[in-house]
Amino acid sequence: MNTTTKPWMTAIAVLTLVAGVGIGAVALAAAMGIWLGAWDFRRGFTLLQFANTYADWIALVAAIVTIGLAVSSAVFKIGHGARLSSLAAIGALAAALGYFVPESYRPPEGTPPIHDVSTDTVNPPEYVAVLPLRADAPNTTVYGGSPGMTHERLAQLQTEAFPDLKTLSVAEPPEQVFARALAAVEEVGWELVAAVPEEGRIEATDTTFWFRFKDDIVIRIRPSGSGSIVDARSLSRVGGGDAGTNARRLRAFFAAL
Repeated sequence: MNTTTKPWMTAIAVLTLVAGVGIGAVALAAAMGIWLGAWDFRRGFTLLQFANTYADWIALVAAIVTIGLAVSSAVFKIGHGARLSSLAAIGALAAALGYFVPESYRPPEGTPPIHDVSTDTVNPPEYVAVLPLRADAPNTTVYGGSPGMTHERLAQLQTEAFPDLKTLSVAEPPEQVFARALAAVEEVGWELVAAVPEEGRIEATDTTFWFRFKDDIVIRIRPSGSGSIVDARSLSRVGGGDAGTNARRLRAFFAAL
């Protein structure tokens, strides 16, 4: 028996498609608006938060509708039932993406609300060449200089959260390590700002993919006996917390090095 598709079934499938694609589009627009210069990261995060709040429920309802339409199509031989369930499935998938993309920015449990990470928390590497690029940046380059923060408190929070980020000792002399560090900067895709071999200093800028945040890195290489010691620091230009981004960035650099 082939049953004709009911108007209400078509309406439900279309509404599910529109709701799912709509909330997914909001999540996508949050980042695309920043890419196109339509708004800043604050508006982008507001849109992303909105999408994250509702997308999971829309995805759940859309998945139930998809299953219901698919089962009805198979059991009652409803005409165009498979097509309707496909529309609902597209809505479910789009809504799921609208939920999981914002969720990917949620920091892991225990990530402190900091935006400045250094392997040397006592005498952090200092920025020189990137300072003009940070002229309008809200965040200071003074380690622990943000409002409500101190040098000692920042060092404590960082050490507790990222105990693996420490000064690296290397057997090779500074000139060889400097060349390796430059190659590592290129490998991880940072924009080189300055390379000063006589000071053992490399500065670079990294731009995050979705929200186009500009974060600055300084690498310091010093002689130590017959080898070298390497320190690195990563600092966001805006934002109170970085969701662990700066720590992951330094780990990527040292892995490449």
